[in-house]
Formats: sequence, structure tokens, C-alpha cells
Amino acid sequence: MTRLDLDSLLEKELDRDERLVWSDQPIPSRYARGVGFIWLFAIPWTAFAVFWTGGALWMGGQMQNDDGFFGLVRFVFPLFGLPFILVGLGMLSAPYWVRQHARQTIYGITDRRAIVLSKNWLMGLKVRSFRPAELKNIERQEFDDGSGTITFYTRAWRDSDGDHRTDSLGFTAIPNVRQVEELLRAMVATHENAASE
Repeated sequence: MTRLDLDSLLEKELDRDERLVWSDQPIPSRYARGVGFIWLFAIPWTAFAVFWTGGALWMGGQMQNDDGFFGLVRFVFPLFGLPFILVGLGMLSAPYWVRQHARQTIYGITDRRAIVLSKNWLMGLKVRSFRPAELKNIERQEFDDGSGTITFYTRAWRDSDGDHRTDSLGFTAIPNVRQVEELLRAMVATHENAASE
């Protein structure tokens, strides 16, 4: 999906008299930095899984004349390594999938809300809207090149074990993060002023 397609989808989400103030996509390389540790961990994981499975295949080849239980083991035992290899390949490909997700995501600020829109073939179209009342705790993380992340919505919840969890949402890995924060704060301030009159 191209940027033009994402812009079109974003425009369709706007109300009739709603005005788009800003829109942009995440920087794919910056967006994928969070999975670098997973990728590094995947290298020894996958290497060991391949080594173990190869060793099991080799050992199975040494028992060619065995029948019965041991004959079955030599075919089945190497299969135990395959899930670990597949998990390793999944972790090795994580940066690719995260970059693809960045290319299928667009952020927007209108005169009424903040929008996070993403589209993929598996989940379809996902749109999250955040009204000014939900944008209470705006935080900016900025890098030397001016890019960064704005977090503006935090949700607290409990997982199935009863442990406290939090999700932080916002605009991740965007260029000109300071200017975007100013636009977001201006939109919130305009609505707060209008509500107080």
C-alpha cells in the first residue's frame, strides 16, 4: 500500500467538516529499532536449533539398520528441532515485518482528534481515534535528528494472571517530532478553551 492509498484512507475517516492539520508515516528504520535485541537473540537461537536438528539427523543416519522403536525414533527425533528453527526464523525476520507495518501505518492530527491508522492483509483496516479529553499526558522523546515518538495515551489493565500492565500509544518514530507535539497541544488547548467558554 502506497502513501497515497493511506492518505486516501485517512481522508475517508474524517467527518464532513473536520480538517486535517498534519499527517505522516513512521520512519521504518527508526520504527524497527525496538526489535534489534530480538534479532540479535535469534542468531544463536536459530544456529543452535539448526545444529541440534542436524545432529539429530546425523545420529538417525547412524542407526539405519535399527527396526522397531529405534527405527521410528531416528525419523521422529529430528522433527522436535523444527519448531525451534521456525521460531528462530520468525525472530530473524522480525525487523522486516516491523518495517512493513511502519509502511502500512499513517498518523494524523485534525482540528478535533489524533488518528492512528494501519492496514494489513491479515487484520484489515485498524483505526484508533483519540479525542482531546484523552490526550492529557503528552510526552515527547526526541533524537538528535529531530525524529522521535510522542506518547499521548496510556491504558492500564490487568493480564490473565492479575498483573498490572500498561499500554502507551501515540505517534512512533516520526520526523519533526517537536513540531507535531506543538500541533497536538494546540488542538487540545483549542478544545479546552472552547469548553471553558
